[in-house]
Amino acid sequence: MSLLITNIGELVTNAPRGAAAPGPFATIADAAIVLDQGVVAWTGPAAAAPAADEVVDAAGRALLPGFVDSHAHLVFAGERGAEFAARMAGLPYSAGGIAGTVTATRAAGDEVLRSNLARLAGEMLAQGTTTFECKSGYGLTVADEARSLALASEFTAEVTYLGAHVVPAEFAADRAGYVSLVCGEMLAACAPVAKWVDVFCERGAFGADEARAVLAAGAAAGLQPRVHANQLGPGPGVQVAVEAGAASADHCTFLSDADVDALAASRTVATLLPGVEFSTRSPYPDARRLLGAGVTVAIASDCNPGSCFTSSMPFCVALAVREMRMTTAEAVWAATAGGAHALRRTDIGHLGIGARGDLVMLDAPSHAYLAYRPGVPLIAGVWRAGERM
Repeated sequence: MSLLITNIGELVTNAPRGAAAPGPFATIADAAIVLDQGVVAWTGPAAAAPAADEVVDAAGRALLPGFVDSHAHLVFAGERGAEFAARMAGLPYSAGGIAGTVTATRAAGDEVLRSNLARLAGEMLAQGTTTFECKSGYGLTVADEARSLALASEFTAEVTYLGAHVVPAEFAADRAGYVSLVCGEMLAACAPVAKWVDVFCERGAFGADEARAVLAAGAAAGLQPRVHANQLGPGPGVQVAVEAGAASADHCTFLSDADVDALAASRTVATLLPGVEFSTRSPYPDARRLLGAGVTVAIASDCNPGSCFTSSMPFCVALAVREMRMTTAEAVWAATAGGAHALRRTDIGHLGIGARGDLVMLDAPSHAYLAYRPGVPLIAGVWRAGERM
């Protein structure tokens, strides 16, 4: 059954007419879109729209591609509200609270983890996120990492093995032993479920050589690389990501000129996570520097119980505009097409012909309202693969 959505005040396509992959930010005014069998079949002026089996009147509202959240940690138990309050009172963020979440996650049953994951995935969908990536990393044993990924795979195809999140307490005196476990038995248990391999390449987590070993082992097992890079200070993470051909280097808060140049010369996307800086009172990444150098930039939520407990991509768009000085068009593109690039997907993040029918209707006339009216619930409708949610 075909669906025509007409009388759209602003249709954000992120694609030249007829394109089958994400392109530059692009809009059509007074527009319409036709979905058929779950994909985009036509876009153009409302006056020229073809007939369809079902018609929805957008009443002048804006329509965007569904948000693509390419960085999230949703498989966990427990909460860290007291840690957040302490940070707001002046305690610096050091990623130390991950250990508490690991303890709670290991102790939780599958149903507890599944219920929490379902709740957060539902929050994301209600706020316009139609595709999200989900990492493990709060189990850090063979069994707990494997079950985390199995649970994540019930909700998304974009599943990431993050056994190399931090070194757990029981391996504090044997880092090499834990890296061997991550690259060996744990990887063997997790690779059949995962699509991606990730590593937290940061002081207090894993160094450059350890990160390279994890990414190489993951690649040998058929997993594609991505990297947590340069969040807490300058470091080798971005260079490791580019060397490995990673789809994305995430955080990118503290970058050297060489890091920016390396990103600009590669296919590696710089995924910025402004909710983290909001939640940790850390410096924001310099988005203008990256964009000026020609780096592909994405925005994601990094939803997790410690450093950023938001599932709202509209909130992250507003932060990117206000705090990282992105234009409204740049921020919306980064939260849709940018996320698609970070997941190396061509079927989402845009509304070119043949794209998956993932749409967000705003209760507003343009995309700019996502930053213009921060914190206001503007999502008037969400379609995923052509079905209204």
